[in-house]
Amino acid sequence: MNAPRLAAPVTGAVTRFLAGAGLLLRGIGLYVRSPGLMLLGVVPALISGALFLGAFVALVYFVDDLAALVTPFADDWSSTWRSVVRVVAGLAFLGLGGLLGVLAFTAVTLVIGDPFYEKISERVEERYGGTPNAVDVPFWASLRRSVVDSLRLVAISALVGVPLFAAGFIPVVGQTVVPVIGAAVGGWFLALELVGAPFYRRGMRLPDRRSLLKADRPTTLGFGVAVFLCFLIPLGAVLVMPAAVAGATLLARRSLGQPIEER
Repeated sequence: MNAPRLAAPVTGAVTRFLAGAGLLLRGIGLYVRSPGLMLLGVVPALISGALFLGAFVALVYFVDDLAALVTPFADDWSSTWRSVVRVVAGLAFLGLGGLLGVLAFTAVTLVIGDPFYEKISERVEERYGGTPNAVDVPFWASLRRSVVDSLRLVAISALVGVPLFAAGFIPVVGQTVVPVIGAAVGGWFLALELVGAPFYRRGMRLPDRRSLLKADRPTTLGFGVAVFLCFLIPLGAVLVMPAAVAGATLLARRSLGQPIEER
């Protein structure tokens, strides 16, 4: 179905960005007030988090070898410049690994915990007036769509991550500008992933939610970047994931022009 296009709120981009970050804080508030949902949401995130933590530790362990593998041209350089180039390469690998790891963690966790996060999203919707024109989607069909859309998002983010990885070799820029761009890119894709449940509930797919979120990109980025940064904190992804699902439901409702204030 074609998603309606809504005009973005007439406020400054910075104000909307902060409002998007505020949706995560509101999600945390909803999450903390519901201990049962907290437990349901943490379990799948804990399972997925353990897997991805192990993968990232392995990346850190082998990062020197990987850096040497992609910089054979530096083998004959002086030890100082060879070390500088390979440190930069190692940081680029870690940055790319962090970006893709956060996005893949989110995709896998949403698949593992689909029934739990669906319940969290539904309860948030009920609190704010329910889901207009809800579509009854069978569990397996919903799960299949979620997996396909998540794979598409991770694949696209990997394509975007490759030039960011290459830019990471540029002195100064690679260690300052590139991480900021990476956080923005990661935040955008995270937001697209996390709003999946409320859009599926309305019979809307990935192109629909992409179109609607673009209508108010600063708010979407504010929410997504806030989640992305929280996910980079040790155990942050595990603890914040349920709150991120709750906040994403508010973001979806906002993008659809539906109330996000309790009645």
